[in-house]
Amino acid sequence: MRHRVLFCLGSVALAFKVAAQTAVDVTRPEEQQKARQAVVKEQEKRAKQASIIEFRGEQAFKEKELRTALKEEITTIEDFGLSPARGDDLAFFLEVFYRKHGYADVNVHYTIESQNRLRLDITQGPRYTLGTIVFDGNVREPSDKLFEYAVGPTRERYSRAEKRLPFVTADMQEGANLVHRFYLAEGFLDAVVDAPRYTFHRESSEADVVIPIHEGRQYFFGSISFHGRTIYDSETLRGQMLDLLQRPYTDARVEDIPRRLQAYYKTRGYYDVKVVASGAPEDALNGRVPVEITISPGPVYYFDGVTVSGLDRLRPSYVTKRFTKLEGKAYSPEALDERFRTLMRTGLFNVLQIKPVPVDGHLLRLDVSAEEAKSKEFGFLVGYGTFEGAIGGVQWRDRDLFGYGRPLTTSVEVSQRSYKGEIVYEDPFFFDTDFFFRARLAAFTFTYDGYTKFELGGRFELTRKITKYDEVGVSVAARHVKITDSEIKPAFLLGSSTNYVVNTIGLTNTLDMRQSPYVNPRGFLIKNTVDLAPSAFGSDIEYVRGTMAVAYYLPFSPKVTTPGVTEDQGGTPLQHWFQQSSLAFGARGGIIHSLTTSGSDEATALPIDERFFNGGADTVRSFGERELGPHDNHGHPVGGEFFTVFNVEYTFPILGELQGAVFTDAGNLLPSSEDIGLDDMRYAIGAGLRYKLPVGPIRLDYGVNPDPRPDEDFGAFHFSFGFAF
Repeated sequence: MRHRVLFCLGSVALAFKVAAQTAVDVTRPEEQQKARQAVVKEQEKRAKQASIIEFRGEQAFKEKELRTALKEEITTIEDFGLSPARGDDLAFFLEVFYRKHGYADVNVHYTIESQNRLRLDITQGPRYTLGTIVFDGNVREPSDKLFEYAVGPTRERYSRAEKRLPFVTADMQEGANLVHRFYLAEGFLDAVVDAPRYTFHRESSEADVVIPIHEGRQYFFGSISFHGRTIYDSETLRGQMLDLLQRPYTDARVEDIPRRLQAYYKTRGYYDVKVVASGAPEDALNGRVPVEITISPGPVYYFDGVTVSGLDRLRPSYVTKRFTKLEGKAYSPEALDERFRTLMRTGLFNVLQIKPVPVDGHLLRLDVSAEEAKSKEFGFLVGYGTFEGAIGGVQWRDRDLFGYGRPLTTSVEVSQRSYKGEIVYEDPFFFDTDFFFRARLAAFTFTYDGYTKFELGGRFELTRKITKYDEVGVSVAARHVKITDSEIKPAFLLGSSTNYVVNTIGLTNTLDMRQSPYVNPRGFLIKNTVDLAPSAFGSDIEYVRGTMAVAYYLPFSPKVTTPGVTEDQGGTPLQHWFQQSSLAFGARGGIIHSLTTSGSDEATALPIDERFFNGGADTVRSFGERELGPHDNHGHPVGGEFFTVFNVEYTFPILGELQGAVFTDAGNLLPSSEDIGLDDMRYAIGAGLRYKLPVGPIRLDYGVNPDPRPDEDFGAFHFSFGFAF
């Protein structure tokens, strides 16, 4: 497997940059004159501001910071003139600025010295920091949780590492309001949170805060009664909102009940369903609030036709055919959402809207409006991989070939080890079915450690989603492989042939239950492949090959956040850090077995390029690429017929999108498929860095070999892109 990081620079943008630079060069004297005039104008503006407003007594902040904070008010005076009202506003907002930074005793006095001059005299006083916060009256809710809400408004402007937060009266008042909202969200409908009380300690410049709380009773959901033509039984309907009913009673949760039930009915074709829910806290018995729900389902609607607007290059039939199977079926929001996601994944649209419109009878017409995305792209590829070295290339892609929505991609790529040309044709809806077709033709050379090969061939794939998560496929491939240069000694380790044709038919199955596969994935991923190269297909060599990979990703962040409470509210900094961490497990294995015997007692029937290799950025990371396993007499890897890889990796946040990782790997590579197992296992212990991108992380890893053998390195660096497994 090849590991690299590629960056794409659009030639159009590059050409625009060059053209813009040329224009600047031609008009440089005029541009320089304009720049000088702009500088002079800015200097005059600053001089005018200084002549209008004078600050006296500022100590904690520089005059530039004060002017920046009061920019809007100063501009108003410049534009409309100085007046007592505007001077008073300026003094007021200056006091607000100081108080936001903890100067509770600040006083600003303004004096209008002339029609165009204002003096602001500042007495800032001490800067108070937040001392203790006491919650007076909380019984059911712990103080440490309430504390996070109380300091939340101040915390927004400071990091969690800040030990001494400034005391800001307005923030404390807002924090008390957040505490009150928290109580309401936890079912304390009668809760009262009084205005905070403050005690200032001038000798220590600290301010203690007391927030009086009257919790009252906590309410929960009581009896649920349904009215109207419900169609479904009460237990079934309760099941759609069971998680709500098990939580404290709030008006927000009552308002969520109609949305839950409407979604349930609409999924079953009741497009015009109406649901009304109302609770009666005044009739609560022992804190249990009765709720009445009235349901008017209306008739079942069925999909009818489709109209399409907004297309220019893409043929409208491409869109309408995606909805053909829905005609005559009961309305389903899930079916529409699945079609929407399928179309957006093609990359053909910037905007796509699907609007159901009732027509004659109980029919729904789908009005589809679209804005097409740019279909043609030309770009440069620039990158680097630990194994391949520097990488460069060009790529041209047309996502909408001849207006049929079928992508065609051509690319030429050069690295320090390879030359490659490739053409890929795709049909996302093969013969207007749900099958995905891909045809790939490629020619390339690659220099491995010990030999160089030339390969020319093609691969045809046909895949289909069986369920939302499960995909199966069949593939046919034909390749001509020639070993053009070799340093492998003895030569029989190259295999029975160094110039051969291999034709294969294969089956694939992928069960991908991950959420967000590219960023913080969660869940299982299972991949299986089986390839057969029979002589009946014209293959010079015969074999059967199978691989299997299993991975499980476990982020520690909550799966669903509490309504009305953001994910980072509550908890200590350590807990917040832990919630951004993740743990991943992976296991892989493969076996290839020759269906023929070699003509020599020493030679293996399988050519070197058909065997498995192990070691590298995606396998056992204490070894360089392909370096784990059997070698020839000169230390060149020669591959094997059976391999295993096991990985465990823990990632944690460092700063922004930068993450750290610690990992341990294990694996083996055995020379013969006749003797398989977990013998000769090799290991890695290491650490690395990750930088998260929308399409996956950039990785830098170093793996240590805990038990190096003679001629083996202590460890290996790897620079690569994407998840390790």
